[in-house]
Amino acid sequence: MYNLVEKRKWYYLASAILIIPGLIVMIYSTVTTGSPLRLSIDFTGGVIWEMRFPQAVQPAEVRAVFVEKGLTDTAVTTVGDERTVQARLKAIEDATKAQLGDLLAERFGGLEELQFRSVGPTVGREVARTAGIAIAVASLAILLFITWAFRNVPHPVRYGTCAILAMLHDVLLIMGFLAIMGYVAGWEVDALFLTAVLTLIGFAVQDAIVVFDRIRENIPKHRGEPFEVIANRSLLETLHRSMVTQLNAMFVMIAILIFGGATIKQFIAAMLVGLLSGTYSSIFNAVPLLVSWEKGEIGGFFRRLVGRGATA
Repeated sequence: MYNLVEKRKWYYLASAILIIPGLIVMIYSTVTTGSPLRLSIDFTGGVIWEMRFPQAVQPAEVRAVFVEKGLTDTAVTTVGDERTVQARLKAIEDATKAQLGDLLAERFGGLEELQFRSVGPTVGREVARTAGIAIAVASLAILLFITWAFRNVPHPVRYGTCAILAMLHDVLLIMGFLAIMGYVAGWEVDALFLTAVLTLIGFAVQDAIVVFDRIRENIPKHRGEPFEVIANRSLLETLHRSMVTQLNAMFVMIAILIFGGATIKQFIAAMLVGLLSGTYSSIFNAVPLLVSWEKGEIGGFFRRLVGRGATA
């Protein structure tokens, strides 16, 4: 039987290598801009520009004109029919607006402006704070539920704690990815970012619970075996199910990423990274962390840290 769990220290190192660059970028962004991520107009506010063309247009083609002028965060949707579109973008100068109007009229054979007005942020600090509270409450609820569901096995609270730690791994990885892409490609987070994070929390915890449940079933079946062997056996028994489930979702995400519209590419990319991270963390973080805890490795690690601090 192949032993996946014994290489757990390498998995922890891989997770650190993936997360630390994103954390560094988020810290730098917070110091320089006041926010760990580049925020779109959903958070900062901007303008709505509604216009009608003499012919049917595709939102992606209209958005391309704004992108050419450096307004990459512009979101364009049709309104009512294929000739009317609404662009949501950051506040612009009158001269820039005039240039954009001329370009749009030239590209699509004319332009009728229906409205141009300033709007406030649809996702303000209060909503973002509420989302953070929701994640905290969900984490506590997950911890309590898993502790209750696994009450018949030794140390049930450890199962819930390891599931939460794996979930936090995924959240940090998604945020780090978007922070890096913000500097590399100018990506800005919008309301869909909160949707992606909250959705992926469920995916990540679900996979971990599947493996933990198999561990719970195998403990009485294989009495006398070391916990590491039982955990590894359970991981191998559920590996196929986890991979098939996640790969099906990933294939859909990749197809949408390749063929979908430009306005949802960032959302889909975040979802794809989150699915990859959730698959990795449920297999290579949640269960190995549980084994490390059961074997006393986590307590030993902190004792060594305290000892080094005392001797320094």
